[in-house]
Amino acid sequence: MAGETGKTFGTIPLFDSEMSNLVRAPLGDGPGWWAGAPGATFDSLSNTFYLVYRQRQPRELGRGVELRIAASDNGIAFNDIWALPKTSLDALSLERATLIRGLDGRWLLYLCFVYPADGRWRIGVVEADEPDRFDVTTMQTLLIPEEHGAIRMKDPNVFLIGRMFYLLATYATEATETGTPFYRTGVAMSGDGRHFQWMGDATPTALTSPASRQSPAWDSHCRRVGALVPLDTGGWLAFYDGSASAAENYEERTGLAQTFDLRTYYSLTPDHPALFSPHATGCLRFVDVLSVGRELFYYYEIARADGAHELRVSVVERP
Repeated sequence: MAGETGKTFGTIPLFDSEMSNLVRAPLGDGPGWWAGAPGATFDSLSNTFYLVYRQRQPRELGRGVELRIAASDNGIAFNDIWALPKTSLDALSLERATLIRGLDGRWLLYLCFVYPADGRWRIGVVEADEPDRFDVTTMQTLLIPEEHGAIRMKDPNVFLIGRMFYLLATYATEATETGTPFYRTGVAMSGDGRHFQWMGDATPTALTSPASRQSPAWDSHCRRVGALVPLDTGGWLAFYDGSASAAENYEERTGLAQTFDLRTYYSLTPDHPALFSPHATGCLRFVDVLSVGRELFYYYEIARADGAHELRVSVVERP
């Protein structure tokens, strides 16, 4: 893979899901059983990888089961250190969460859950001295959908850029002619990681004319950005989950986008996804990436042959 030679600058290598390691298997076999929705972080103070992930069961059994935090010294083999059953929040379901050490040294866990009073997804934060000591009774709600013209907000991933906490989230509005929600990407920013200002939409726009795209496009129903990799040349490569229709909800595949200002995103994959499973529905979603040394650790949820989803990691060396 070329580095910075000729007219090739700062290329980011992707991964082959066939060259990967299993991190967590689902609790059961077949469609609806999922282990995944990873949120990864590397703590340079302790040289420890942390991974927040979700275990889920089929909808007829009650959807989300619990969130778990796992720790590792090599980014591949993880041991669970904390768990949050959905009953602890009286939530109908749980999905993606992210963990980060704040500027004051305290750990911040950003999570999303279905609020039982109105059945809507919302985002909250809880903090602790260590990643295995979170007390969810102290959780504060960060983003409430109806306050920002949305019907749901979920799947937060938070990055500390300089001294700014940058939050990517999925949100939905009843924006289509059929009444089916279009899942978009939104941005919120904060100086302390606890109080965020909603900045609005950052959904990737295709770098092609609309007339040249297939109809419906592979990502016409959902474009949710969930991960960033900084480019040596400036800007960020982003990974987003895409789907063509509501029929592909929960079975999204992964596209690529690029941003230079963290507000405007350009899709690099308007015609087809960049990453997908060779099995079942082709689902490969919730990519998260850690750049540690000269290696990229890709964590993702992927469909296996029986239709269940498992959590895997691929490690790729940067050029």
